[in-house]
Amino acid sequence: MKQKVRSGKNQLRRGLARRLLTYVRPYKGYVVGAFVFSLLYVGFTLVGPVLYGFAIDSMIGAGQVDFTRVYYTVGGFAACVLLAALSQKLLGNCVNSLCYRLVRDLRRCAFEKLTDVRIRYVDSHAQGDVMARVVNDVDIISDGLLQGVAQLFTGVMTILVTIVVMFVINYIIALVVVVLTPLSLFVASFITKRTFKSFSIQVKVQGRLIAHAKEMIGGQKTVILFNEEEYSCRKFEKIDTELYDIGWRAQYYSALTNPSTRFVNAVITAFVGVLGAVFCTMSLQSGGVLELGALTLSGFTVGMLSVFLSYTNQYTKPFNEITNVVTQLQNAFASAARVFEVIDEEGENKAGENRIAHVRGDICIRDACFSYEEGQRLIEHFNLDVPAGSKVAIVGPTGCGKTTLINLLMRFYALRSGTITVDGVDARTVPLDEYRKMFGMVLQESFLAGETVAWNIAYGKEDATRAEIEAAAKAAYCDFFIRNLPQGYDTVLTSNVNLSQGERQLLCIARVMLADPPMLILDEATSNIDTMTEMRIQKAFRKIMQGRTSFIVAHRLSTILDADVILVMNHGSVVEQGTHAQLMERKGFYYDLYNSQFAK
Repeated sequence: MKQKVRSGKNQLRRGLARRLLTYVRPYKGYVVGAFVFSLLYVGFTLVGPVLYGFAIDSMIGAGQVDFTRVYYTVGGFAACVLLAALSQKLLGNCVNSLCYRLVRDLRRCAFEKLTDVRIRYVDSHAQGDVMARVVNDVDIISDGLLQGVAQLFTGVMTILVTIVVMFVINYIIALVVVVLTPLSLFVASFITKRTFKSFSIQVKVQGRLIAHAKEMIGGQKTVILFNEEEYSCRKFEKIDTELYDIGWRAQYYSALTNPSTRFVNAVITAFVGVLGAVFCTMSLQSGGVLELGALTLSGFTVGMLSVFLSYTNQYTKPFNEITNVVTQLQNAFASAARVFEVIDEEGENKAGENRIAHVRGDICIRDACFSYEEGQRLIEHFNLDVPAGSKVAIVGPTGCGKTTLINLLMRFYALRSGTITVDGVDARTVPLDEYRKMFGMVLQESFLAGETVAWNIAYGKEDATRAEIEAAAKAAYCDFFIRNLPQGYDTVLTSNVNLSQGERQLLCIARVMLADPPMLILDEATSNIDTMTEMRIQKAFRKIMQGRTSFIVAHRLSTILDADVILVMNHGSVVEQGTHAQLMERKGFYYDLYNSQFAK
């Protein structure tokens, strides 16, 4: 069983690595550049030890120093150091450009998917956790790749070149190094296999912590109002403690990797030094030729031993460096899994073969069934006919399905069964962008971006002129307070611009009035507006509703007395429908609901 789990994790990591490589393909030039400059860097780095090995052999004793050769080798060594530094700088430029472009593309893909995912995904995930995936997790991927890619190029090149040179110098000692080096890899593999799970848990807990902090900061007034600061802090401390425990465990075990491999490599270097010293002594005693049984080797000088010790260190160093960034790479893979979960989320089906040239607004709902969760019963076999130009009010107690009905009309959620048609055309066959343009919607929660007032009013109609924007603002009774802002319509809505909830909602109403859609949906559109302004807005609404099919979700029944039809919902079904006068005559559910608001 454990073997299957381990195999699954390995496959997951390999799959994530292959997935990340697909984002590298557009930037093959940087990959080639990184390969070339890493080869040059490794080459110049490895030529240096050979040169100072020659310099050492040029100083074999008192009065036996070849100064000319020493000068040339020292000069060549200095040139190699400078060229290696230049190659490393260019390698860094290529790797940085590659990684930052890859991360930019990854973040763009994640954000574009968030603008395309179904509303169900947004409703079922904490906003803080989603933000953490797009921002924090992508940054973690960037940090891991910046270290990992550079070490990959230079490390592989160093290992390959040094092992070839060591075999040329003395293949016996080189063979010893190659045989012992896997001990370092075994130690690193043994430790790092146990860290991936910890890092996967760590990034999930980080997402929960960010989500909680965002919720508490966003609802700070409510927290203070109900004196729940202590509970908020306790919950934060609980998640933070969990993050500390898992983070400490992940960092502790991953931190063991580097010193463990360094210890093994130090043992290898010591073994090479002792063996090389023995060869040097034997070479001096035999006059420059080593005879080991049937093997005959050329002389092994002190300069060669110096080169070999340097190369042994160069050979083992990449293993240390690679294991040093394993922590970042494991963390990067864990974060990549979370980011790809967003990217792989199913998007909305925006395709459609039918178009409605002139929308009249005939809405027909037949045998509609819907529930948010499997096994839950909410709307069952719902039927409704709305003639074009009708003003339809939807009322009922909390949780009766009013907002759900609006979500279904807007295709925010898909029906489990049944159909919704507009002018006789199945809504599912109309391209989604065109379908939603048929509706203008004002929600109870106002959305305003950090742009100018004019931009926010024209949101959804970018080609609107200033005159059209101002006319919509006047119709929504928000022109007067806009002109009192520091830059009027050009005021950027930041935290320094103090707008009340009612003023923010008026701007959203102006936005819909400017769009001038063929159908309207008002979901408690005047809930944050004072009574006097509401009366004016209702007058403006009545004007733009003329000839348009309109749906009004209302709790204040006094605002929908003139509706052509009132749908009274309860438990996901329409229990009554008719005009206000008709429903009052029946003295049924609506009668009780109305009197509960106006009873003296």
